[in-house]
Amino acid sequence: MRKTTFSSILICFGLIVFVISCKYDEVLPVEPDPGVQISFNNDIIPIFNSSCNLSSCHNGSGPSPDLRPGTAYDALWNGSYIDTLVPENSELYLWLSGARGIPMPVEGVNAGYVSTVLQWIDQGALDN
Repeated sequence: MRKTTFSSILICFGLIVFVISCKYDEVLPVEPDPGVQISFNNDIIPIFNSSCNLSSCHNGSGPSPDLRPGTAYDALWNGSYIDTLVPENSELYLWLSGARGIPMPVEGVNAGYVSTVLQWIDQGALDN
C-alpha cells in the first residue's frame, strides 16, 4: 500500500511539473546589447526579408509599408512607423511585438528580431 501511494504521488508530481513547464509559450524578450550599433542594411533589412511577405503584403501595392530593400527606409519614415523620441511607441515596434493585437507577421517574429528593431529605433533609426 505504501509503495503504491508513493508511486502515485511521484507520478502526480511529475505530471504537475510537466503541465506547468508546458503551460507558457511566451517568448521572453532578448535584451539588446547597448554596445552594438544596429545597421539598417545589415540587420533590419534581413529581418524584413526573412519575416515579412514582401511579394504580396509589403510590396508597395497596398496600405502596408513597402519593406523591400530599396524602399523600406523611406516607407517607414514617410508612413510614421518610427518614433525615435519614444521608440516603444513606434508603429513598427508595436506591430512586430504583437501589441496591436495581431503581430506582423501573424505567426510572430523571433524575440531577438523585435529587440534588434527596437534597439535600431532607439539608436536613431539611421539609414546605415
